[in-house]
Amino acid sequence: MEEIAVIDYGMGNLRSVAKALEHVAPRQCRIRVTSDPDVVRRCARVVFPGQGAAGDCMQALGATGLADAIREVVHTRPFLGICMGMQVLVGHSEENQGTACLGIFPGEVRYFGDAFERHAQGQHLKIPHMGWNRIHQLHPHPLWTGVAQDSYFYFVHSYYVDPAQPEVVAGVTEYGIEFCSVIATGNVFAMQCHPEKSAGTGLRLLENFCRWEGTESA
Repeated sequence: MEEIAVIDYGMGNLRSVAKALEHVAPRQCRIRVTSDPDVVRRCARVVFPGQGAAGDCMQALGATGLADAIREVVHTRPFLGICMGMQVLVGHSEENQGTACLGIFPGEVRYFGDAFERHAQGQHLKIPHMGWNRIHQLHPHPLWTGVAQDSYFYFVHSYYVDPAQPEVVAGVTEYGIEFCSVIATGNVFAMQCHPEKSAGTGLRLLENFCRWEGTESA
């Protein structure tokens, strides 16, 4: 039986992610919510959801050994990052007075309020960015199959990812500024939004992930 790991680093409610995956995964798949790095290494696919602050997340990943496991599996099997599970894939976050992250992609996680001040031309938008917003797909990917261009997904966040490599940006969203809401390259697909809370569109994307073989080509 094929297993899909849902990484549990001790923060956030993973029930909605696990239940959504159970709903869409093929019958031969088992969903494993786990904090064990060896289980993560053994599973055929890995989902990394996250909530909370970057500093707390990185401290928990380091203490459990999950940080090293994540750095390994992103190169060897399909990997889906969600919310904080996207943000900590880059090198550094402005959150918590500066936090060193996993460094899988070069880039910075930036605070929305500073970006609005620089670029939003006087718009007064609420932080966190919370609720439904569109994702504009920049290039084809297997996980976009059946997901219409500019579909709505559910967001809750105060920081956004600013990758150093524009070619890894697979989707963008407007909220005062245009920001990277999806990264995709190789085995990795990572989203700032919550597909498990994004109704039928999010479920279709999760279903696509459960069948994806881990190459970026459509």
